[in-house]
Amino acid sequence: MALQQIVEETVAGLGYDLVEMDRSAGGLLRITIDLPWTPGAPAQFVNVEDCEKVTRQLHFALEVDAVEYKRLEVSSPGIDRPLKTEKDFERFEGEMVDITLKVPMGAAAGNLVSANRKKFRGALEKTPQGWQIVWNEAPVAKPGARVSKKRVASMPVHALGFTRDEIREARLAPVVSFKGRSVRGDVPGADDVDSQALE
Repeated sequence: MALQQIVEETVAGLGYDLVEMDRSAGGLLRITIDLPWTPGAPAQFVNVEDCEKVTRQLHFALEVDAVEYKRLEVSSPGIDRPLKTEKDFERFEGEMVDITLKVPMGAAAGNLVSANRKKFRGALEKTPQGWQIVWNEAPVAKPGARVSKKRVASMPVHALGFTRDEIREARLAPVVSFKGRSVRGDVPGADDVDSQALE
């Protein structure tokens, strides 16, 4: 049985989703798991016990199929979780994301952003044509400095539409707030510098 299939079946059999699997040349097998998402249900997060349970079962499954590896690492997706499936995009609609296009925007960019630009950060939104991210070019403030909401609101808003085929990578933006967990639907960084697009 193929490694991918062994891992997928083992993880799914324990009630988790396989987010990513990476096998390094040094023998490290890195597995990223998450709890299944149900629209409208409260957010749930993978904890250490979940990772231990999956690790124990994978050790057994990989030994039975004689898969060679030196070290197994099972972890949660973290704050920069990759978005790979349509369900991932639906789950994190309204959140801040980083996307990297496969090719630069080219002439379609107009004068709003550099035509050679591939990386963007903005709020993920669903449109009738597919997906888009929305951002403004908020000023970069020094750590701890406050930026006026009026100043941020006066910045022009940009939107970039894309299909999943046009992007090389999409991840949740690793935005850390010390004001507590944001409410789903609130765009992190609406009143601070985190809403700035990546250059």
